[in-house]
Amino acid sequence: MGWLVISVAVVLTGLLGWFFFGPRKAGRVELEDGVQVVRVTVDGGYSPDLIEGVRPGVPVRILFDRREGGECTSRVVMPDFKVNASLPAFRTTAVEFTPAEAGEFRFACGMNMVSGVIRVSGDRGVAGQTAQAVGHEHTAVPSAPAQGAAPDASEEDAERAAEIRDLVRRLVIGAALTAPVLFAVMASELFRVTWVPEFLMNPWLQLALITPVMFYTGWPIHRVGWRALSHRNADMNSLITLGTVAAFGYSVLVTAMPGLLPDELRQVYFEAVGVIVTLILLGRLLETKAKAGTGEAIRKLIGLQPRTARIERGGQELEVSVEDVLVGDVVVIRPGEKLPVDGEVVSGASTIDEAMVTGESMPVTKTVGDAVIGATINTTGSLRYVATKVGADTMLAQIIKLVREAQGSKAPIQRLADKVSGYFVPAVIAIAVWTFAFWMLFGPPPTFVFALVAAVSVLIIACPCALGLATPMSITVGTGKGATHGILIRSAEALETAHKLDAMILDKTGTITRGVPALTDVLPAGDLTEARLLATVAAVERTSEHPLATAIVAGAVERGLRLPAVAGFESVTGQGVRATVDGEQVLVGNRRLLESAGVDVQPLLAAHDWLAGQGKTPMLAAFGGRPAGVIGVADTLKEGSAAAVAALEARGIQVVMMTGDNRATAAAIAAQVGIRRVVAEVLPEHKAAEVRRLQAEGKVVGMVGDGINDAPALAQADVGSAIGTGTDVAIESSDITLISGALSGVVTAVDLSRATMRNIKQNLAFAFLYNTLGIPIAAGVLYPAFGVTLSPVIAAGAMALSSLSVVTNANRLRRFNPRPIPDIPLAAVQPVVEVGGTEAPHPTQHHREETPMFGKKKTSKAIDPVCGMSVDPAKAAATREHDGTTFYFCSTSCAETFDADPHRYGHGQARTAHHGH
Repeated sequence: MGWLVISVAVVLTGLLGWFFFGPRKAGRVELEDGVQVVRVTVDGGYSPDLIEGVRPGVPVRILFDRREGGECTSRVVMPDFKVNASLPAFRTTAVEFTPAEAGEFRFACGMNMVSGVIRVSGDRGVAGQTAQAVGHEHTAVPSAPAQGAAPDASEEDAERAAEIRDLVRRLVIGAALTAPVLFAVMASELFRVTWVPEFLMNPWLQLALITPVMFYTGWPIHRVGWRALSHRNADMNSLITLGTVAAFGYSVLVTAMPGLLPDELRQVYFEAVGVIVTLILLGRLLETKAKAGTGEAIRKLIGLQPRTARIERGGQELEVSVEDVLVGDVVVIRPGEKLPVDGEVVSGASTIDEAMVTGESMPVTKTVGDAVIGATINTTGSLRYVATKVGADTMLAQIIKLVREAQGSKAPIQRLADKVSGYFVPAVIAIAVWTFAFWMLFGPPPTFVFALVAAVSVLIIACPCALGLATPMSITVGTGKGATHGILIRSAEALETAHKLDAMILDKTGTITRGVPALTDVLPAGDLTEARLLATVAAVERTSEHPLATAIVAGAVERGLRLPAVAGFESVTGQGVRATVDGEQVLVGNRRLLESAGVDVQPLLAAHDWLAGQGKTPMLAAFGGRPAGVIGVADTLKEGSAAAVAALEARGIQVVMMTGDNRATAAAIAAQVGIRRVVAEVLPEHKAAEVRRLQAEGKVVGMVGDGINDAPALAQADVGSAIGTGTDVAIESSDITLISGALSGVVTAVDLSRATMRNIKQNLAFAFLYNTLGIPIAAGVLYPAFGVTLSPVIAAGAMALSSLSVVTNANRLRRFNPRPIPDIPLAAVQPVVEVGGTEAPHPTQHHREETPMFGKKKTSKAIDPVCGMSVDPAKAAATREHDGTTFYFCSTSCAETFDADPHRYGHGQARTAHHGH
């Protein structure tokens, strides 16, 4: 007997290995009009689940014929191709992409429970075929016999609601039919009461009551379980089906043919079958409702889009569907209305609430020429704006697309779970086989019943769902939560890596600062008032188009100053401007301009040097031959930059500022925001090298930038974050986009990553711990020592709770909200400034009084001693020799300014403003 049992177990184990891991038929690829076409049936799994013969460089179209409803297979995800497509029930949907290279690529359902493999091999397609890839990348469209457009969120919600109604109906019927059987068995056998009606213990009545539970209530489980097995796969449903079929079949045998079995084996388990199915379905119902919450962010984003728009056409104001708005249409918006599409204001002024897109709580003022974003809310005035982006090109549509792609991507931590999941179910079935064999040989009497109960418990308690759901559920919630706070995370890998960051490089211009010059200081001389000084200087500069002049004029306008009339305007190249105001000559520019006119600049030099020491651009002014004051212009800090830097440092992340500016300016800005390490004078082509240098120090490096010249460094960084107000090139090169442009978004992204990874690790730890403890206990390891066994009913309850616990824990992320960044007093720091682009940079402690060595060559570049710009010596507009040193200039104007006072510039004095108008 013993050898027979062992032999059967060995044979069954071998058959299981062949069934699940043996050769299988691959899907056939057909070439139609230059596109590789594959047909896949979705019904409890993918058939075929292996697709071979796909060539790289040639568009692929997979036609998913979904013949079932329910949540599990409602989406298909291909992380390697950034595909996250909806598969409507009982429709055929085409998913199109172009593999760039050979390899093995996985596709799976949205919750990672059902999967397949695409094997791409061979050489890239010929040019004619590859060219047809255009328009076939990463899309999902309905195909015949599907009708209408691809489903939107409302259709997915309707499908989910229908599934929940169906589960509730089946659950109510199952509970109602199982309750009397469970009551009778527990009362008579567990509590030994005598008043239980005899007929309730009749096995034929129990069979009549439990049969609908088994085949109607349990149909969603059994259907998927058998379908998966028919595809030579298995999932949680398959394990439950095998366990309940074994228990139900044995009970039917006992009921229908009791004479075939000895008295001690004539025990039925109808109540166990009913409770198992009902509990599992209850868990499925709760899990489905919980999963609906994980997609809340996407549904909220889609819900932001207004349905109609008011536009002007043919001299008339029309209300049309938002889908009918065309680029170039003029959209009319009144107070309280949502903007239907993106555009540019052509008339009117108002404040716009952009919180739903950017995460910023303060409304933003919009006037003529400003860009506006669709789905934001107009609060006060009326606007007319021309539509610039509509449909799939709007910012909202792009946000939704990026979030979908991120939710469909795979975090590196998920690979372990995927590997385990691939062998989990076959291993559980094998464990159940050997559990049965072991207790048949060594179990207590009745051995067959004991062995059967133990094997069924193993099948029921195992929960591959908990493993499969652990990562994607948290990723879905985390990326969606990021989008609601104005943080677009492009991939699960970026979300995971961000929690490891211990160094953050911040580009200066446009990231820490606003990126445009602004008026910062008005320092009048003598009895002159600030208003008089600024109004007069702004009046003179109003004629100029120089950025510094524009900043001064804007500052005067913001202060509500009336600008006097100007006559005789003249621009002096490399020095400044002169004009006549109220009958007296006004000079605005550098020291040379004033001294050439005989003005005594000595009273202005203290203010001049103080501004220059702060990294600002000082501009001297003289009225009627007398010193009038100094105007300071600088690229001002973004609000909250210093607080964000402090918050990053508090989280153990070293902050490094990288800029092409000279060391003096870089040190001044860094000191204002509390950054201790600075890499200055970095040429654009060297920024990526600076990132690599920091990585070589063993750091996990993040990079934040906004310009085209930041794109290589963003791509090189472990996590690149682009400011949403920056260039498209920078945004495309980044892993994370901060829509609002505020540096606080970096802090939120790090906090969100840490919260998400903490959640994932909790899920995985629970899933592994549950299965590694639950399966051995169900198999009976505690019985020899403690006499403890686990009934299938308890196993079913534990299994239902396990996957529900993972989903519930993932949903805790929905409560994530960014921690307020405290505006703490800034501690005085002395930045350590390094010169970028050198093989062996020598950091120096930069004190405010340190004299920068302008004009001296630093390997492949130099610094213009007048304006502080980086200059390639080979392409310098002019050079000068002074005191044995060669100085390089960005323009002849700078060289002429240097000629006027070589001693001052040659000894690295603070630079003076010079702007030729």
